[in-house]
Amino acid sequence: MKNLIERWDGQAVVTRYDAETGTWMFIALHNMTLGPASGGTRMKIYPTPEDGLADAMKLAEGMTCKWAAIDFRNGGGKAVLAIPRTLEGEERVGLFRRYGVLVDSLNGVYSTGVDLGTTPEDMVVVRSQTCHVHGVNTEKQSVDAGYFTALGVFSGLRAALGHAFGSSEVEGRTVLVQGLGDVGGALARFVGDGGGRLLVSDVDPRRVKAITDHYDARVVPLEEVYSTECDAYAPSAIGGTLNQRTIPQLRCRVVAGSANNQLEDPEEDSKRLLEREILYAPDYVINAGAAMVFGLIARGVVEEGVLARSVEGIGDSLTEIFAEARERKESPVAASRRRVDRILARGPHEEM
Repeated sequence: MKNLIERWDGQAVVTRYDAETGTWMFIALHNMTLGPASGGTRMKIYPTPEDGLADAMKLAEGMTCKWAAIDFRNGGGKAVLAIPRTLEGEERVGLFRRYGVLVDSLNGVYSTGVDLGTTPEDMVVVRSQTCHVHGVNTEKQSVDAGYFTALGVFSGLRAALGHAFGSSEVEGRTVLVQGLGDVGGALARFVGDGGGRLLVSDVDPRRVKAITDHYDARVVPLEEVYSTECDAYAPSAIGGTLNQRTIPQLRCRVVAGSANNQLEDPEEDSKRLLEREILYAPDYVINAGAAMVFGLIARGVVEEGVLARSVEGIGDSLTEIFAEARERKESPVAASRRRVDRILARGPHEEM
């Protein structure tokens, strides 16, 4: 852990070992130029605690980029609960209570919400110990983060289709959604309702059935995801799946999904996609819907229609990024990173 922290360019790491469950809690605070750090809480079984810390650091940097890309007064932070086994019932509730106490001890430097492995119900427990929780109101009711993230991804997908094919219509386009959790499942429904030809893949057959029961979707085996022909591929599960091994297999024109850190090596893998003329929607831009909504709610914007229209603006941001990248003959990753650097250099707005 010492080596990881020494090499990291972030601002701080908060660590606690939860003896009751054997869980390592990590809160990584990457960059607070724009404001206090904010990001979700991920819960996962990692090979080692160090793997959990490394994930928290990488995700926190991604949150710095996400907040800057949508120009909100928040800094980049992320929490990881590296559990030794699946936790349920009172054991799980107890862990989230103690985690809430840890978050509260930071006095607003970090606020959190749901992420992979955690649920709105978990955040209600955290909210019982601290007010620094996104998407849970004073009545301890949660906001559906998955829906808004999926809405933003769908808007970004349409922008990518428009840039690649000349029309943003999903109808008639083949879209492969890998991962059908809270976000991927909602995205698949947006695509199905929009008339798209839907391909789906997930490790959980129950999630697959929930989609195929309502849509004419073809199931793609896990081992065939990368080599399956489609117009757009939407990685919506774990990160790091686009790399030097998988990119050569892709048979799509667009990659636009909700997963964080989709590129194993952002610099090299973005070049690989560019060389193959595959349009990539930078993940921290396209999946910023929930972050945007939580930021707006914190500012007192609560009307669902207003929130939805704001999230749909992610498509407009990506259209600008794609156009800049095309003009410079570069990857959208480079264009989006310049956007982030400009906003970080400028600092927060005078008013929000």
